[in-house]
Amino acid sequence: MKVIRYAIYAVIALVLLAVAAIAIAVAVINPNDYKPQIEAAVEKQTNLDLMLEGDIGWSFIPLGLELNKVEANLDDQRFVALEQLIARIDFWSLIAMSPQVNTFLLNGLDARLEVNEQGEGNWTRIMRDKGATPPADTASDTPQQETAGSEPQPASGETLNFNVENVEIGNASVHYNDLSTGQSVTLEDFTVNASNITLGTEFPLAVRFRVETAQPRFAVDGNINARLQANQALNEFAVSGLNAVFDMSGEPFGGESVTAELTGSLAANLENETATLSDFSASLANLTLNTDLNVKGFGDKPALDGRIELSEFSVKELLENLGQPAIETSDPNVLSAIALSTNLGGEPGVVALSELAITLDDTRFNGGGSYNLATGGLVFDLDGDALNVDRYLPPTAEGNANAAETPETQTDSTQTAGTEQPETDLLPLETLRTLLLDIDFGLGELVASNLTIKDIKASTTAKDGLLQVDEFSGKLYDGSFGANVTLDARTDNPKWRVRSDVSNVQTLPLLTDLAEVDMLSGGANIKVAVDTTGNRISALRNNANGEVSFNLAEGEFRKINLTRMACQGIALANQDTLTATDWGTATPFNDMRGTLKIDGNTLNNTDLVAALAGMRLEGNGTVDLEQTDLDYELGLRVVGEIHRDNACRVTEYVENVVIPVECRGNFTEDPAGLCSFDGSRFRDTLKDIAANAAKAKAREEVDRAKARAEEKVQEKLKEKLGEDAGGKVKDALKGLFN
Repeated sequence: MKVIRYAIYAVIALVLLAVAAIAIAVAVINPNDYKPQIEAAVEKQTNLDLMLEGDIGWSFIPLGLELNKVEANLDDQRFVALEQLIARIDFWSLIAMSPQVNTFLLNGLDARLEVNEQGEGNWTRIMRDKGATPPADTASDTPQQETAGSEPQPASGETLNFNVENVEIGNASVHYNDLSTGQSVTLEDFTVNASNITLGTEFPLAVRFRVETAQPRFAVDGNINARLQANQALNEFAVSGLNAVFDMSGEPFGGESVTAELTGSLAANLENETATLSDFSASLANLTLNTDLNVKGFGDKPALDGRIELSEFSVKELLENLGQPAIETSDPNVLSAIALSTNLGGEPGVVALSELAITLDDTRFNGGGSYNLATGGLVFDLDGDALNVDRYLPPTAEGNANAAETPETQTDSTQTAGTEQPETDLLPLETLRTLLLDIDFGLGELVASNLTIKDIKASTTAKDGLLQVDEFSGKLYDGSFGANVTLDARTDNPKWRVRSDVSNVQTLPLLTDLAEVDMLSGGANIKVAVDTTGNRISALRNNANGEVSFNLAEGEFRKINLTRMACQGIALANQDTLTATDWGTATPFNDMRGTLKIDGNTLNNTDLVAALAGMRLEGNGTVDLEQTDLDYELGLRVVGEIHRDNACRVTEYVENVVIPVECRGNFTEDPAGLCSFDGSRFRDTLKDIAANAAKAKAREEVDRAKARAEEKVQEKLKEKLGEDAGGKVKDALKGLFN
């Protein structure tokens, strides 16, 4: 036992001697006397030119080091400089294996990082050429292997325990300059203050900095305050009382100053893979996002639980605050009240939205949806009340912008537009093939292109490049419509299939609202069946194939009086002149129907018919969609009395003849001036009238001959048989000649 006791005494004595020796060395040895040796050692091992201009101090209790005014140059240029560095560690805390840093102070750090035109950073030239120094690869392998072998050691349950009373970093700056790109970034006025840093308890942290960039010219002044906490195992962290303010300005904001803020609390557990945002708020100018969110799982299948709210804001005010160009809209009051809120949830790997509410000015949308992180599948069900998209369109220019242009100017601008805007693909096929969608959408009322559509329902699915609009229906101007569309994008030449059914849609208000055209009225019934292929407008038109059948039960042609046109032809046939002046500007009709055969850009119609007063409209023609050209030959077949004007009397000469009408021209320019009396085809009508007249005259001659023959026979019979017998014979002869 005495041996053990003496051994312990010996160890304690050795420790005390060592401590005393260190204390005496610190007290006696002046480190400033060794500045030249330190500078020479650094210059020997590196390319740095070290200058220790200030005093070097050290202490034993607490164990500390102090450096003042240190500078290192690289290639005769400043690389790093330091005004002051103070680091003090409590000596006895090291003995107790619980290190306690009394003070760490770093003041006036100035680092200069530069990349030359060849893309080489100056920091890569700090060390001398490897050939000039002893190889260290072999020596370094062992520590790396030892470190790798020692990584599992924390599993023993031992935790790190240390305390830092005070950390101060002041007036630090870093300058980065890239000569190969012209970019430069400066971090300056970097300040950090923290105190009483102990694992397992909260400590305050304050950070301030300024960052500037040259391309683009941009500056950020940041100020961050928070309370931080980390457990001793360093796998659980928390931030509370976060208040971060960033004042930004520069070219990205059009010279305006913009403020962004972050507030709230954060917590994360790396071992359990959980994270929490509590009362978290992020704002940029007048845009504010609030959330409470829990995340479980940091891999590819996280589970979310929480709520997100985007407070109501004005898009136009936001753009103004950010120094961005304003959005011009037909209604200057729109985009002034935008908001969003939703609950977040779902199974692991799925982000599910519930109680989703979106506000767009006067419009409200409600619904929900989900997004699968693994498959990219998007499911949405959204319903809205009323939306007028015309309010969000750019305002129309006053007057016609082309009115002041000369024909030559218009031609040149058209040719220029044609050469500068080559046709491009409509859809990104590769992207479409990756879509996985199931979307249902409903809207109570939609105003678009001045059309009012109600009770809209739409259902869309997409998978493996096959997109289907299974339903697109609604109510439109006292009628209804339904359509379904299929797009097969599985090949580079996508196939389109369009089917639509329109029932009793009133054409007058529809065309008036859509294009300010009031030429036609009546309830339209239309069936559309069109197939085409391609991914450009020209290809879709050229490859279109199908038909459109239409029927208008009752209606009228407005601004066109077909009755007057017919009477003009009848008056010519009657060799008379019309005297009526109250013809009106419309032509009523019943049951107009026909079929348009679609062959590329051409629509062919061979069976147009309609019932008019005393006439039957018959016609055929073509519509060239590419040239916006109409070429129709119509005929007004006279089947009864047309008008009270005597010159338009329907005689046996004109009954059942066709009065020709032609409709030709560009249907986008002057629709009302397309149709007129067709004088060139009226010659055929005159032939029919002449034939009818010849037939009538022949019938008259036959009737007169029969009458004369009957009279002669009667006279002879009277002479031979007397009056009484003559009457009976007369009756018999009438039957014979008839």
